[in-house]
Amino acid sequence: MVNIPLLLVGCGGVGRQLLHHIASCRHLHSKQGVMLRVVGVCDSKSMVAVPDVLTSHLDDEFLLQLCKVKSSGSSLQELANLGGCQVFSGQEIARKVMDFAATLRRLSGLTLVDCSASSQTVELLSQAVNLDCCVVLANKKPLTSSLEDYDKLVSQPRRIRHESTVGAGLPVISTINRILSSGDPIFRIIGSLSGTLGYVMSEVEGGRPFSEVVNTAKRLGYTEPDPRDDLGGMDVARKALILARLLGHRINLDSIKVESLYPVEMGPDVMPVDEFLSNGLPLLDKDIKNRIDNASSKGKVLRYVCLIEKSRCEVGIQEVAKDSALGRLKGSDNVLEIYSRCYSEQPLVIQGAGAGNDTTAAGVLADILDIQDLFRH
Repeated sequence: MVNIPLLLVGCGGVGRQLLHHIASCRHLHSKQGVMLRVVGVCDSKSMVAVPDVLTSHLDDEFLLQLCKVKSSGSSLQELANLGGCQVFSGQEIARKVMDFAATLRRLSGLTLVDCSASSQTVELLSQAVNLDCCVVLANKKPLTSSLEDYDKLVSQPRRIRHESTVGAGLPVISTINRILSSGDPIFRIIGSLSGTLGYVMSEVEGGRPFSEVVNTAKRLGYTEPDPRDDLGGMDVARKALILARLLGHRINLDSIKVESLYPVEMGPDVMPVDEFLSNGLPLLDKDIKNRIDNASSKGKVLRYVCLIEKSRCEVGIQEVAKDSALGRLKGSDNVLEIYSRCYSEQPLVIQGAGAGNDTTAAGVLADILDIQDLFRH
């Protein structure tokens, strides 16, 4: 039986769903000869951990109770009363994680899983890499920080997996790595990597006003509470940077040209979200419609995409052919077209659900299992 000790950082929607997946897949993993041993879970304020990292684990009943506590908005501190765990807070958290990593380094090693949305985990992850930990990421921010931090994180490529940082559970990162490893140079990547913006752009194409579509997307739960978090394009820019760096581009986030779908004067610091939805958005309808009509006159459609080609790395609205994979895109799916020597005329296309806690957590779980050979003795 391969024993993989793991410590989860971040127990929001994705982190909690991951714990549910781990608990529900016990029988399957046992048949595969794998045991995922959760030795700790932490959020930004507290950590619950096993008293003995070498022999014990947080059992499934405890993990499901932890999920209930976090779903209700309560603190991990409440779990101290259940027994069978230790609770740490503040600076004690990083010290305890490093203590676990150092102890397990001599044996199987530790897997650190970052399902947070924080930029503050970079230092912790870097220290973990120094102690030969495996790192699995759903969090994009560590991979889009400085090049110095990025180089440290990817310095041991066999020990890092981050499929879920781009396209949730879709096999984007692994596909690109396989192509590059075969010596087939990738010269162009273009893709719709936001389920929200993919939905918005495919819906306005049918004649619905931009403002109406964004409000519908919000009601359906496709957007963040403030849709400007999606419409600003920064989430797509982070995904584009991760892909560009995979291709060898030595660039930072501020190197990427990002088109926001709202002007600065409608930003969160200027206009409250309710005012933006009711009064600001309708002012954008005419410009979007004009761009749609202009593209249509050329037999094309508009999509909000990331484009990486030669020295270009940009994010924004592009005109694409109606009969391309991007042009046919409907709803909230992600789609990526990869062009290389072997895929020069007909691109390799990856398409499917690219968002959602369930899909993302499943991708994280697959990444954890993908490193199991490093734990065989």
